[in-house]
Amino acid sequence: MVDAIEQELYKAIGARIREFRLAQHMSQATLAEKANISLPHMSKIENGKCTILISTFIRITEVLQVSSDALLRSDIPEVKHLYNSELADLLNDCTPMEIDAILKIVKEVKRSLQLSKPEEPM
Repeated sequence: MVDAIEQELYKAIGARIREFRLAQHMSQATLAEKANISLPHMSKIENGKCTILISTFIRITEVLQVSSDALLRSDIPEVKHLYNSELADLLNDCTPMEIDAILKIVKEVKRSLQLSKPEEPM
């Protein structure tokens, strides 16, 4: 049986799998097919409703062409560096006006996310 902490970890991993899949404009069905798993199982993985075998996890990372670190732990320095590098790549060919607009959007999204965080007990 999976305890509450493990369940949250599976949800976080599933959410990151979904984020990387969507960033590649890949459907859930396509990822499931390429990773050789059923669509319902893929849905359960992305929603954190099941445990995931290491062999399945490896196939998903290979299909998405993403580091397992990026899916497992988004808070480690190496992964943050990858995110920073990816963001820099996205901004590389933007005009100053586009960069300004993107920064305003990111700041607003960040503010919104921080406002929606549950308060931590003191």
